[in-house]
Amino acid sequence: MRNTAVVGDALYWLHLMKYGLVLLLTAIAIPGLHAAEKVYQTGKIVDAQQKTTARVLYYQVDTPVTKDEPYFEVSVQVKDTIYVGDYTPRHSADTLPEEWNLPQAEVRLRLEKHYMFLTRPTGTELQFVITKRIAAASAPQISESPSPKK
Repeated sequence: MRNTAVVGDALYWLHLMKYGLVLLLTAIAIPGLHAAEKVYQTGKIVDAQQKTTARVLYYQVDTPVTKDEPYFEVSVQVKDTIYVGDYTPRHSADTLPEEWNLPQAEVRLRLEKHYMFLTRPTGTELQFVITKRIAAASAPQISESPSPKK
């Protein structure tokens, strides 16, 4: 009698573990089905500058004590739009990749609502906060004036 109770308990736990495993695998698989694939585009770097901003450390009496912190401003043209973004490095000695300093250097990027992610030559990404979106001016077309009739 005791033997059948042990077998019944073992079957119960076996079924419970089987359903638990199915539930766990389903919970792991579902977010992957809805994940959007990152869409990369190719753009051209129009301008890259290192700038500084003054950050207030503290106030002494009524006088602010500030520290200059570097940041980078990069302009990237994608199709008919120029995106201007700011990147603040973790360390003040950090720089942008040398390849980005060439005129009209191509770069892979992906755009989100407020951010652009530029891919370094090593494959990692730098996150820039988009500060401006500018319509790229089309190249001026030179038209010759018609010659006067004789």
